[in-house]
Amino acid sequence: MRSAIGLLEIKNITKGILVADAMLKAANVELVMAQPLCPGKYVVMVAGDVGAVQSAVRSGQAAGGSDNIVDEFILPNAHASIFPALTGCTNVKEIKALGVIESFSVASAIIAADAAVKAAAISLLEVRLARGMGGKAVVTMSGDVGAVSTAVRAGSDVIKESGFFLDSLVLPAPHKNLHEVLY
Repeated sequence: MRSAIGLLEIKNITKGILVADAMLKAANVELVMAQPLCPGKYVVMVAGDVGAVQSAVRSGQAAGGSDNIVDEFILPNAHASIFPALTGCTNVKEIKALGVIESFSVASAIIAADAAVKAAAISLLEVRLARGMGGKAVVTMSGDVGAVSTAVRAGSDVIKESGFFLDSLVLPAPHKNLHEVLY
């Protein structure tokens, strides 16, 4: 059961593979993601009960060494819509207002997405993770203008202190053809 998720974002691929192995050996967790991302980083995400995820992340930190960790998180109660948004599997039929949060790290974008979807009645469209974007990550969402504004503010605020926040945007009425090029 995916009650919690934990992620380590590593500076390089070899350490990332080592971290993934250590995390899986440390606790009974499900491997959600272990892959290289731009610019040569490696991301490992696990899911499971809170204690197991905490144990796995601690073991990954120890294996990778603090000098190699770009960012990290443990979300004890991740919103269910995070998972389809991470894989780009959300069914986008219409974009009402469009909200976008841009971040310098994968971990902070996922944290922002979780905070956004918990703050307002919006639909997460995608959490795009550093593929072809120089290590940046982007969260997109849609809903009514007020809800999107609230969600973007909540998601942005939760990561501003980390120094990974880059920018955000709310388009109250995006052009109908914009939907086709976004997804």
